[in-house]
Amino acid sequence: MRVLIAHNAYQHRGGEDSVVEAEMVLLRQHGHAVEIYSRHNDDIGALSISSLARRTFWSSRTVEDVSRLIQAFQPDVIHSHNTFPLISPSLYWAAERAGVPVVQTLHNFRLMCLNALFLREGRVCEDCMGHLPWRGVARACYRGSRAASAVLAGMLALHRELGTYRNKVARYIALNEFCRGKFIEGGLPAERVLVKPNFVDFAAPQPAPRAGLLFVGRLSIEKGMATLAAAMALLPDAQLRVAGDGPEAGLLDGMAGVAKLGSLPGEAVRQEMSHAAVLVVPSIWYENFPRTLVEAFACGLPVIASRIGALAELVRDGETGLLFEPGNPRDLADKMAWALAHPELTAAMGRNARAQYETEFSAEVNYRRLMEIYQEAIDEVKSHAH
Repeated sequence: MRVLIAHNAYQHRGGEDSVVEAEMVLLRQHGHAVEIYSRHNDDIGALSISSLARRTFWSSRTVEDVSRLIQAFQPDVIHSHNTFPLISPSLYWAAERAGVPVVQTLHNFRLMCLNALFLREGRVCEDCMGHLPWRGVARACYRGSRAASAVLAGMLALHRELGTYRNKVARYIALNEFCRGKFIEGGLPAERVLVKPNFVDFAAPQPAPRAGLLFVGRLSIEKGMATLAAAMALLPDAQLRVAGDGPEAGLLDGMAGVAKLGSLPGEAVRQEMSHAAVLVVPSIWYENFPRTLVEAFACGLPVIASRIGALAELVRDGETGLLFEPGNPRDLADKMAWALAHPELTAAMGRNARAQYETEFSAEVNYRRLMEIYQEAIDEVKSHAH
């Protein structure tokens, strides 16, 4: 099977970019020919506002590039990750014209929410669910700009009207059942939305002494930094190591027991995960599937997470970690204190987490699922061709 991957890379590298790279490596390891069609948001600065708006709706360059690539590479399937804004939904039309099925991974909620998070003013907001997102334009939900929000809403409105999302994508990949339900609620055809989680390819961790709390990720509002800082203030004797950076970093400045490590490369994060007692994921938004969670499970590290969205599905309370009420520092502090006071029970949860990784989130399990989804997409397009 020959796979063409399409991805519009972000200005600030994130988990999505890591997933794209990991899947490319996985496919090549299994002998597949893989090409990538990539655009980068660093190019946005060179475009006028009107030119960027036009390309967000429809990129003629994408149609030309992808048509040429399809002719030269002859892919069996195109796997798209992010088309916004430079690749644009014109990708799907170019693929259909050439008779190549498209599989689209849904890494966020961009098709239904202008900021892609279902989050406004620090709270879950689903006001645009099932409607055109004009409320998001009025509230400047995309980058604080009504003009930019209007362009994005207009693009979504146009392609909903054209049936692009309904008819031009053979299969969508949601990262868990919770997210699948949201995408169907938002209007995607249920029979085309399948579940395949993120994965990592980690060997079993070597036994090592474990101690302390760990946070890994971007230090931003949606990641629950305010909740984490307030919870740590209630636990002056607890030790928390923080790997990451971002606009909310100042909330943890000068706090007793908090060691800020800054952004770390993957191997250093893995080392931290192999020595911590528990990972803390205090998010206040509907996380799709934080890669840090599957990395933690692979490292035998249990997780304390907010009982919100997919996190409540991914972390089995009392088995692979603990759940707490989102945005509640007292509840989070109680769960962290319990984990630190019961090292043997916490370690047992870590072993359960590793076992769940092996059965659900390993590279081999993921590869088999990916092949099933590709084959479904190929079969569907073939059936329509006859």
